[in-house]
Amino acid sequence: MLSLDVPPISAARKRQSTCRILLIEDEDLIRNMIALNLEEEGYKVTKVNNGREALVLLESHSLQNESRKFDMIILDLMLPEINGLDICRLLRHKGNTVPILILSAKSAETDRVLGLEVGADDYLTKPFSMKELVARCRALLRRNSINTFASPNVKQYKDIYLFPDECRVTVRNIPINLSPKEFRLLELFMTYPKRVWDREQLINNIWGDDFLGDTKTVDVHIRWLREKLELDPSHPEYIITVRGFGYRFG
Repeated sequence: MLSLDVPPISAARKRQSTCRILLIEDEDLIRNMIALNLEEEGYKVTKVNNGREALVLLESHSLQNESRKFDMIILDLMLPEINGLDICRLLRHKGNTVPILILSAKSAETDRVLGLEVGADDYLTKPFSMKELVARCRALLRRNSINTFASPNVKQYKDIYLFPDECRVTVRNIPINLSPKEFRLLELFMTYPKRVWDREQLINNIWGDDFLGDTKTVDVHIRWLREKLELDPSHPEYIITVRGFGYRFG
């Protein structure tokens, strides 16, 4: 399934890189050859040969600090247990924005379109050139680095992304409309996750010291926020009520 234009190993070609790539491919030859070439470029490659193991690994890494997370995923579509499309779809549903390059023997336009529509960033058909694979990986990682640098103030918690400079919020990759007070409430919560805020503190920070209304307005705005953020507002996972104290985020 591979062309034979494998670039020769050369110490001069090795690059110092902290980029971590997760390679999910069930064919041993392809998996080992891809890993060899990427490691020669200086990338740190973790190899997995089935979909279920990949999801377990991704879940465990998402709970660790940023230095342990993957910078890119190379994903075969035809995997044992859980296929590549389902993995891609699930990651995007959870708000994971890691760049994904799909590998597939399916070259029809409809297959490529489907892969991109479920959230992949690029699609490469087998058989492929190793030079092209490495070039596409470089391009995706470079593009992701530029996007990250261009938006240093973006706040993220699980599948919620808040863009302060754009006054924009997405949840599970879906844009949501917030009023100015709702936006500022969410921004405050995401800036100080786990901190408990009482109503007076929220009033002072969002409405100002000269606010003359009822503190119950906080409860109303929290309810509206939950309706827009939570899958089940009656059992929230983001904005939590701390009985007798107030509210906390996460």
